[in-house]
Amino acid sequence: MKILLVYPEYPDTFWGFKHALKFISRKASFPPLGLLTVAQMLPNKWEKKLVDMTLENLSDKDIEWADYVFISAMSIQKESTKRVIAKCKHLRTKIVAGGPFFTTEYEDFDDVDYLVLGEAEITLPPFLKDLEYGCPKHIYVSDKFADIKKTSPPLWELAKMKKYASMCVQYSRGCPFNCDFCDVTMLFGRKLRVKTILQIIAELENLYSRGWRGEVFIVDDNFIINKSELKKEVLPTLIEWMKKRKYPFSFITQASINLSDDEELMRLMVQAGFNSVFVGVETPNEESLAECGKLQNKNRDLVACVNKIQRSGLEVQGGFILGFDSDPPSIFEKLIEFVQKSGIVTAMVGLLNAPRGTKLHQRLEKENRLTKDISGDNTDFTINFIPKMDYESLINGYKHVLSTIYSPKYYYKRVSILLKSFKPLPKKKYQFHFYHIGAFFKSIWFLGIKEKGRIYYWKLFFWSLIRCPKLFPLAITFTIYGFHFRKIFGTL
Repeated sequence: MKILLVYPEYPDTFWGFKHALKFISRKASFPPLGLLTVAQMLPNKWEKKLVDMTLENLSDKDIEWADYVFISAMSIQKESTKRVIAKCKHLRTKIVAGGPFFTTEYEDFDDVDYLVLGEAEITLPPFLKDLEYGCPKHIYVSDKFADIKKTSPPLWELAKMKKYASMCVQYSRGCPFNCDFCDVTMLFGRKLRVKTILQIIAELENLYSRGWRGEVFIVDDNFIINKSELKKEVLPTLIEWMKKRKYPFSFITQASINLSDDEELMRLMVQAGFNSVFVGVETPNEESLAECGKLQNKNRDLVACVNKIQRSGLEVQGGFILGFDSDPPSIFEKLIEFVQKSGIVTAMVGLLNAPRGTKLHQRLEKENRLTKDISGDNTDFTINFIPKMDYESLINGYKHVLSTIYSPKYYYKRVSILLKSFKPLPKKKYQFHFYHIGAFFKSIWFLGIKEKGRIYYWKLFFWSLIRCPKLFPLAITFTIYGFHFRKIFGTL
């Protein structure tokens, strides 16, 4: 059997970092971890090939080679996914589809031969068994969740690792929180499931043995749910492994704001090599937090929480949402003030959208306020329901926020605010790559010479070089991120 695994392309988005990746000569941020895990679950005797369309084009020859095309996607890849399916149908190659996008919107894909939905650990084995006996069904679905202690490691040999900026590892699935706009609990449940630390070390060892040195994204939706286990076993073991291997990786992950409540946990994360966390701040408006069920963020000084995390040595990347029913007209200026004061350099501000199956979607459906399906890109100026705020005021206010916080004046000021308070541990070993030299000189050319806001680049350049020279490489990295963000939001 010949299996072609296809990952559709992304549009040009905030998290794609397309314009920043050009500085380091990389094609994509992350490999398709889900497809690589599925590849490992297929019979060893089958031939397998991966086409990641964020790196390369999908040719007719690729499809004609395969007996089956396995495709996985997220909603943001919708348009590319449809084109891939159409091409496979034209060439009469059968399609097996799964992943988050198909699991939530499978009703729209009757033309797909086989839908293997939910977690592949549960639904893929019965499909493979039926395929072996020549009687596969159209759809495989289950209301059960997998024991990920039995999950296969990714088949990294299929990935062109040198074309990515970061590798990926998953430690846990599930989230106990109940934010009404989020589909994580629908996809993975509210009960936390974790891999063993031995599994994680084995996956890291695999990456290490294949020559990877650099960033590793732990893709959990909330890495810190089981704090006691992390502090007792996971992080101490990871610290020892990193020391033994002479610190080959740095880690990024996602966490809730209550990370700021646990100084020991933050200290251990930094010692283990974590240098940044994405936190869903969402909004500085208490009423909007209550509306969406983001109770873990309520009754807090959110700026102080962010500052505490950043002083520990973890850069906070923040997610923010506009368009809640409870948002007042003043929300736009309040959000600008919050982002600037907190020093969150990477601030993803998006419009509220309601994914299928979420509590928000169900509520808006009852209120007859839904207008269309989500695009999957909540920074593309679209919203899939009728907001309480005047639509034009919402869009104009949103554009004002983006044009302000990503203007060179505000953006570079925010970088300096972060660097003043950022207290990372001294690096045991700096992971130098030759592309760092190229990125440095490209930043000088594009941001220090060609860009209109170059005066702010040079102010930050010399300020960081003189005042905090150890953080100078990070300052240059942030200047490159800013270039990408201004490209995305059209503020250049």
